Amino acid sequence: MKSIKFSRSPLLSERLPPWRQRLVLVVLLGAFVTLIARSLYLQGFNNEFLGDKGRARFERVIDISATRGRITDRHGDVLAVSTPVRSIWAIPEDAQLAPAQSRNLATLLDMDVREINRKLASEREFVYVKRQLPPELADRVTALQLPGIHQKNEYRRYYPAGEVMAHMLGFTGVEDAGQEGIELAFNNQLSGKPGSRRVIKDRRGNVVEDVESIHPPLEGKDIVLAMDSKVQYLAYSHLKRALEEHRAKAGGVVVLDARSGEVLALANLPTYNPNNRVKLVGAQLRNRALTDTFEPGSTLKPFTAALALEKGKVRFNTPIQTAPGKMTIGTATISDAHVHGMLTVAQVIQKSSNIGAAKLALSMTPDEMWTMFDSLGFGAPLKLGFPGEVGGRLRPAKTWKPIEQATMAYGHGISVTLIQLARAYQAFARDGDLVPISLARLDTPPISGKQVFSSQTAREVRAMLEMAVQPGGTAPKAQIAGYRVAGKTGTAHKIEGGAYANKYVASFVGFAPVSDPRLIVAVMVDEPSNGRHFGGDVAAPVFAQVMAGSLRTLGVAPDAPLKPLITASAEPVREEM
Repeated sequence: MKSIKFSRSPLLSERLPPWRQRLVLVVLLGAFVTLIARSLYLQGFNNEFLGDKGRARFERVIDISATRGRITDRHGDVLAVSTPVRSIWAIPEDAQLAPAQSRNLATLLDMDVREINRKLASEREFVYVKRQLPPELADRVTALQLPGIHQKNEYRRYYPAGEVMAHMLGFTGVEDAGQEGIELAFNNQLSGKPGSRRVIKDRRGNVVEDVESIHPPLEGKDIVLAMDSKVQYLAYSHLKRALEEHRAKAGGVVVLDARSGEVLALANLPTYNPNNRVKLVGAQLRNRALTDTFEPGSTLKPFTAALALEKGKVRFNTPIQTAPGKMTIGTATISDAHVHGMLTVAQVIQKSSNIGAAKLALSMTPDEMWTMFDSLGFGAPLKLGFPGEVGGRLRPAKTWKPIEQATMAYGHGISVTLIQLARAYQAFARDGDLVPISLARLDTPPISGKQVFSSQTAREVRAMLEMAVQPGGTAPKAQIAGYRVAGKTGTAHKIEGGAYANKYVASFVGFAPVSDPRLIVAVMVDEPSNGRHFGGDVAAPVFAQVMAGSLRTLGVAPDAPLKPLITASAEPVREEM
């Protein structure tokens, strides 16, 4: 077969029809005009579309973290502060690391290499590798120059006092938001509001240009607490020593300013270190002074006596027969640990007689007693804004049986929190009135509060409570050299499974100096198990140590001669249970 050259092909000699040429020309011209019109429209009349598409490829709006406000004590000592840290994050699509690179990163971050590989294999566009690293460690990660691995500036909360103030302050989470304590209660004020900036980033996520500020961050506000860090340390250290000595399960101490109602100290054990919560368990988290209730025992007897005085049922020296040391009400019998015989009302409190307190209670109506307990703040939270605060248990008066009314006189059948008990003793430390409790420092302390008892009644009960810490009372171990002290012990069986168990809560609440009360200290020790369980033996010494150190720290002048203390000439009187 003979070949034909392309240049001599007969097809080349064929001419296209004229209409076909014109059609192709019109189509090409039309397409060209359309492209020009579209280009003019997008770039001249409506350039937002192209601008948005372009910016979407290189512009980003990034958040600017607001610095969380500091928490300080009343003297300005820093209790919580935010320190700068960095978080390592990755774009999984870009983070194609060699095995050696993954091992180096895992070593630096103290992580399992399998966990890092799992995170980098994610289908998400953004993952955190590890958060809240020290800046120097983050710089070492940067020096590895790993593809797709970036870092972000953040803040981490630091608590200089550690476990000493853990329950009061609480802590924040990885997002720097309050999780417990003051951090949670005042989270809105402390947090502030994050800002934002528009930046230009390259494909690797690195900022190459800072374009503009959209919203500047609003920094968090500082919170000044009523707490005194020195008084807090005294409360914590003496409570810890007492729990170790008596092998107790838990305990708490509250220190109030009797004049202003400010909480100067609040300590609980067991506790935790808020800077290192790796092994944190639930029991350590509980702020027992606000969240745990207990039967206050004999610490409630002064209120029964105060109501009887207020109602004119008795006077300071009115005699009450407590012999033969037993009293039957219905089918139940209450008793004193010792037969005291005839006692005055003041001696009923000094000796802590159950029989005497029960007779005082039964001279009044259940409604009168309930109204008094309610006015003292029992049965309802104090509304401090603190997370988890409870109100205790105060049943309606109409449900009380005579035996229940009698036992409530000495603190059984009613439950309170330690801070409620401390606040109620304001009525005796002050002139019969109660002022609100404050966790924050007050610039203008209240002059007067809610009147519960007359000033005359308050002064008389104050004298009874001073007798209770003298020889012949239940708490001579609460005495302090150079200061007149007043207070009351409490020892109560614990309830387990609806019945009283052979376990105890020892307590003491008191104030000093008696001539012009400045501080109220309440102590609770849960389940002492080293042979002694009475409030006078277990809680009263803690009160004396904390009160003595606090008064000297605050520079409160002594109101008694500096002479050797006389605790007792014989075995101290034990409070009844």
